[in-house]
Amino acid sequence: MTCRRHLLLFAAATLCLSASPVFAADAALRAAIASPDRTPANAARDGARHPYESLTFWGLKPHQTVVEVSPGGGYWTEILAPYAKATGGAYVAGLADLANPKISDGARKGRANFEMRFLDPAKYGTVRFVNFGPVAAPLGAAGSADLVLTARNVHNWTVQPGVADKIFADFFAVLKPGGTLAVEDHRADPKSETDKGADGYLATATVVALAEKAGFKLDAKSEINANPKDTKDHPFGVWTLPPTKQTAPSGQPADPSFDRSKYDAIGESDRMTLRFRKPG
Repeated sequence: MTCRRHLLLFAAATLCLSASPVFAADAALRAAIASPDRTPANAARDGARHPYESLTFWGLKPHQTVVEVSPGGGYWTEILAPYAKATGGAYVAGLADLANPKISDGARKGRANFEMRFLDPAKYGTVRFVNFGPVAAPLGAAGSADLVLTARNVHNWTVQPGVADKIFADFFAVLKPGGTLAVEDHRADPKSETDKGADGYLATATVVALAEKAGFKLDAKSEINANPKDTKDHPFGVWTLPPTKQTAPSGQPADPSFDRSKYDAIGESDRMTLRFRKPG
């Protein structure tokens, strides 16, 4: 089926598997991306992360309830929370599961710091925080979300038996019929993934299979976040590349003699960008 070319970038970057939604230019989204309230380090990554193109591809619209899980450094939160405030929507962050007795002190502190960072209603509106994890309760009431976003996280779940299945089932449950699951992750293709993504890279087929097992239908793929320079054979996995720039094995001190030039020239990883739909 032929895609309508609603953005010039999508003409080259997007492969449609079914009819893509067509959205007019979103001034509120552009304003959120351009906001001076964003962290400079996050804004500096826009050239690699393509926030406007990615969120438009995923189908972000005004008035939606968006759930993002494991938001990390808040790259998407800094955009999505102000956008929700400006357009009458809601932003929900799935963070470390405080009900899990095995949660680490570091995870508790990280969640507390994240919550404090986004508590200013003048900037972010009312951000909701919910427990998320391998044994967490549901992300929200069944059928309450329009869009669930997970960026650069799936590889963390596939290395633990059964965890990814549980989490994708949670995504399916919280979404409304017809709702969207937005996924971005480091792409192993055309190489094979290593130890179920232990190096940070997953095969696209692995992610599609997880989503379809949960009941989703693959709606479209995009090359928005592709990076053909990524050789995917780095000494410390994907974390050798920016922005992590790891220079020694995990748990060891950074190696000041490590030559980063090759990896900095590659830039951020080659990534899959997928849109799934909950039937209904």
